[in-house]
Amino acid sequence: MAEPEPPRLLPHEEPLPPRVDLWTAAVFLAAGIAIMYASWLMPTYREQLGQLYTAPGLVPALYGTVIALLALWLAARSIGRGALRRRSEGRHGPREGYSSARLVLCAALCFVYAVVLLGRLPFWAATAIFVFLFVLLFEWRQGMAWRARLRPIATAAALGLTTGWVVLFVFRDLFLVRLP
Repeated sequence: MAEPEPPRLLPHEEPLPPRVDLWTAAVFLAAGIAIMYASWLMPTYREQLGQLYTAPGLVPALYGTVIALLALWLAARSIGRGALRRRSEGRHGPREGYSSARLVLCAALCFVYAVVLLGRLPFWAATAIFVFLFVLLFEWRQGMAWRARLRPIATAAALGLTTGWVVLFVFRDLFLVRLP
């Protein structure tokens, strides 16, 4: 009796080479440190005559710290997976060209969101449409039967509508920010 074949991973589901993760960690570590430095240069709460938690650099400093710590974690994980080992010559992964197309698609979706949707639609609707399209396009698999495509469509719609509502609620009702 033959064993069933394990399911084939799509190119975006395959793990990246450890060296790619190490370079990504280096970039994010530099960004985290730059954010922490910029937040250090912001006015302090004493200069603003306010409370500690109202200091303008507090939240960016926390974000920078989290980004830097996660970058260090990613670097340690990639080194553990062999990022510093010598790689074989002339070997290229199956993703060549594929990630570039996904990057262009992501950039195009962000452009449409920022330039086309925002300002022309209510903020919650623009955000819901953006999230719907993003999830749908990145989860779409060629060759699927139409019945099998209903689940990704429903998931993308649910995520889009939920995200649009949550963003609206958080900014309008919790942070008291007027949205466009």
